[in-house]
Amino acid sequence: MPIKIQNDLPARSILEREKIFVMDEDRALSQQIRPLEILVLNLMPIKEDTEVQLMRAMSNTPLQVELTLMHMSTHTSKNTSSAHLNRFYVTFDDVKDRFFDGMIITGAPLEVMSFEEVDYWPELVKIMEWSRYSVTSTIHICWGAQAGLYYHYGIDKELLPRKISGVYKHHLLTRDYPLTRGFDDFFKVPHSRNTTVPLEKIQDHPSLIVLAKSYEAGAYLVQNRSGSRIFITGHPEYDRMTLDKEYHRDLKAGINPMIPENYYPDNDPSQTPKLTWRLHANTLYTNWLNYYVYQETPYDLAGTPANNRRREEWSKRKQAEEQASGKEQTAEA
Repeated sequence: MPIKIQNDLPARSILEREKIFVMDEDRALSQQIRPLEILVLNLMPIKEDTEVQLMRAMSNTPLQVELTLMHMSTHTSKNTSSAHLNRFYVTFDDVKDRFFDGMIITGAPLEVMSFEEVDYWPELVKIMEWSRYSVTSTIHICWGAQAGLYYHYGIDKELLPRKISGVYKHHLLTRDYPLTRGFDDFFKVPHSRNTTVPLEKIQDHPSLIVLAKSYEAGAYLVQNRSGSRIFITGHPEYDRMTLDKEYHRDLKAGINPMIPENYYPDNDPSQTPKLTWRLHANTLYTNWLNYYVYQETPYDLAGTPANNRRREEWSKRKQAEEQASGKEQTAEA
């Protein structure tokens, strides 16, 4: 798959070294094809690393993908420069009147806080509500999955006795949905989190299906029945060394973390970790792009009857919110 990116995005050089086909804006303009428009809401602290990881995961299909990177306007990033954000990222106000074929909401290191304590929670709620009408299918990753399950289905996360960190074996529960097509019965996925969404609560919800789980890490891959919302509780997109960086970061901070499980050879942090989950990540994202985005989205994102109805519903909702806000301001005055 050619990944269409901005000409000078730093991730480009890394992807090209890995022989991943990236296409700059100039070349894309010469092709008579509509790429899939994917919006990435990047909530991770070091955004450049996540950019590379997600682009790599989506690079194994013949479909052309155009990525739009978005950050929260109500939060100031401490680990990514404002120059990078201003050059390569948009905010919700820039895209709220557009439609997208797909969307990815990443994780964030916020598990120990309640959702309402997160400074950008009100903005994230607006984005998740908007996605119901303006995005064909949305993937939620790790904390993003917990936030999505809480907002859309009222299922809250719970604090774990100790952090889950490592690479865990997962068990495929069903082959009835295209998202798991080509999966092995067992596969490995990295996890790194302090909280979980209880498996039994997800299974009890009539709108949700658990496609895969881990006996150590709990529910892993969840979707609603239409596939418009997908929840991934782990990090299949992680690089070989991502858990290693987190482990040494926590050591330096004096947190005294446990060594990530099933990660280092002989459980020895001085050894290079084995990469055992890349095939699963590639298959997962390829299936999502093909069966839940490409096969479902209209060619003309804004011009079909279905999307015209979605736009009308969204406009009515915005008007109602603005009218309610105006009445509140009048009452306060």
